[in-house]
Amino acid sequence: MTPRILLIPAVALLLAACDIPGMGPDPRIAQREADAKAIGGACRHALRGIEDCYRMNEKSPKTAVFEGWKEMDQYMRDNKIEGQRPSFEVAEKEEIIENKKPADEAKEKTADAQARTGAKAATGSARL
Repeated sequence: MTPRILLIPAVALLLAACDIPGMGPDPRIAQREADAKAIGGACRHALRGIEDCYRMNEKSPKTAVFEGWKEMDQYMRDNKIEGQRPSFEVAEKEEIIENKKPADEAKEKTADAQARTGAKAATGSARL
């Protein structure tokens, strides 16, 4: 009967030191929160408000985004770092404008060509 009594604490000690798969936190959740903190820090460095950051990253957990934003804010204040405005917004607007111009010109050319061929067809039928 004494071996049974000693066996129970021995098994409990062995299981206490063991990492049982599936019992710990999901690594995907930890990665998502780390990404959200990085997003918050990047938003703060880009001089964006926290509300804009939330709006731009709706799928990220707001608590982690705010935590990253707040940490970056404190870091920037402590080290007297100035934020930087993002420059990609200007480039996107220019691309959109440039892409619209050739399309509009192509439409105008096809409309002119159709008008000319329609006018020729009309004058040709009048000659007959």
